[in-house]
Amino acid sequence: MTTTTHRLEAQGTQGAVPALGGLNPTLLRLEVRRLLRNRRTLVFAVIMPVAFFFMFGTGQSYSNQDAGHGNVAAYVMIDLALYGAMLSTTSAGAMVSVERAQGWSRQLRLTPLTSAAYIAVKVLVALVLAAISIVVTYGAAALGGARAEPAVWVETALAVWIGSLVFAAFGVFMGYLLPSENVMQVLGPVLALFAFLGGIFVPLEQLGHAFQDVATVTPMYGLGELVRTPLTGDAPGWAAVANVAVWFAVFVGGAVWRFGRDTARV
Repeated sequence: MTTTTHRLEAQGTQGAVPALGGLNPTLLRLEVRRLLRNRRTLVFAVIMPVAFFFMFGTGQSYSNQDAGHGNVAAYVMIDLALYGAMLSTTSAGAMVSVERAQGWSRQLRLTPLTSAAYIAVKVLVALVLAAISIVVTYGAAALGGARAEPAVWVETALAVWIGSLVFAAFGVFMGYLLPSENVMQVLGPVLALFAFLGGIFVPLEQLGHAFQDVATVTPMYGLGELVRTPLTGDAPGWAAVANVAVWFAVFVGGAVWRFGRDTARV
């Protein structure tokens, strides 16, 4: 009788779902360390936005001109912080592609880690890298002449960080959709195009009407408008809010769809 009871208890323990689906600080720490060891990711996500800021945000005739509650250098800083956060979260999410190719996803299916926890880990790690990129860009911009009211620094940084969730979902979606050997080779030009059409590199007012119309339906447009609001003081239009909501839904839906197909196959 005692033996039978112990056997039933053991069977119950084997099927138990761990707290938070297996998400824990140790797993997060390991994932962050793996990501930070990727030097190419750090160069593109952390160093490139800073380099672009010093190229386009400082030493220019327009850098110290007023721009709402700050100067133009602060405007450039916000745009490039958003660009860095986009690169960070997309590349972190797209690591799913490499893990699938290496069989790591298959190994994780043998552990108590749930599917939801696995996706949550990817998003949290992406946000950690985005936070690093934003802090470094803002720090460099503060030394390079960006000026704004104290609240603008905090509000825009938080807006960029939270908004980068859109591209964390985009990265996971693409990680499941594209093959590992060329995922970032494909995404690099795509992200540059998103940034260009989102007014990150060139103000949209300087583009032709046809490009301006196309830009309003691209993924970076809405985020760019929203994160600049605390600096410019202009209320975001409904088109910008709708743009962010629609693209976030599309990317999350795509990630869930591809994740379901992948785990069913595994």
